[in-house]
Amino acid sequence: MRIIVTGASGVLGSAVYSAFKAAPSNTVLGLAHSRSTDELKRIDLLNIADVERAFEEFKPDWVVHCAAERRPDVAEKNPEATHKLNADLPAHLASLSKKQRFTLVYISTDYVFDGTSPPYTPSSPTNPLNLYGRTKRDGEEAVLSVTDAKAISLRVPVLYGPAPNNADTAVNILIDVVTDRSGKTYKMDHFATRYPTNVLDIADFLVRLSSLPKTQAIPPILHYSAEEPFTKYEMCLVFAKILGLPHDHIIPDAEPYTGAAATTRPRDCHLYTRETEDLMAANGGLGWTPFEEWWTAHLNKAQP
Repeated sequence: MRIIVTGASGVLGSAVYSAFKAAPSNTVLGLAHSRSTDELKRIDLLNIADVERAFEEFKPDWVVHCAAERRPDVAEKNPEATHKLNADLPAHLASLSKKQRFTLVYISTDYVFDGTSPPYTPSSPTNPLNLYGRTKRDGEEAVLSVTDAKAISLRVPVLYGPAPNNADTAVNILIDVVTDRSGKTYKMDHFATRYPTNVLDIADFLVRLSSLPKTQAIPPILHYSAEEPFTKYEMCLVFAKILGLPHDHIIPDAEPYTGAAATTRPRDCHLYTRETEDLMAANGGLGWTPFEEWWTAHLNKAQP
């Protein structure tokens, strides 16, 4: 099978790229822009001609589109660029899917929901609260509206996993908070519930999804999520426990959001995954790793 992975230098994209490369009989092309390497092809995905040329030359069977503006704060500051990357670009890839007959997987987010009535099924009405969520919802609609394109929108929650820098994910960065011995105190969210999910698990799931029999229908919208609920403060407690560090410099903030935060931060966007579990019942199921279990092994391995 021939697979293209966009955003292959990112935390999720690099995991997906590595997982497909490790699977037998795959030929994989990783695309990157700001962090390209000798192994990854440098390309500006907004350059339509370059993208069409690269895809036509490679002739993919599957394309996993991980490239996106994933930072809500950055999205708010540059809405036009964010919409181009998160919505206009996926629309172009869907048109290529129709033309070149490859299966497109568009990575979306739980932030397409407003967090007021979880759990959310794939058919639940979307109501994103912030610009990031709106652009990803627009990307979903654009991708799924292309008639005869073979497209899948895969919604995932907040992610963690191996990363070059802790700042690369909203979960990994909490390690820096826990290990900060400078005397600084942190007010940490203990109100919103998140379902942190490992990028290695998502990558493994995508490899298994691509290996399903061609006769097996795949729904246009899938949910993938771990099932353990945590606030950010609770994640910090897990890291403190694993590292054997005090956490009295981290102050839980359980107050409901007020002001701008109340209208831009969803409280609980739990993704209902039964449809995905049923789809993968004969091929490994959902397959997610418990949060503390993975971090214990990972952090103990990292320590000298």
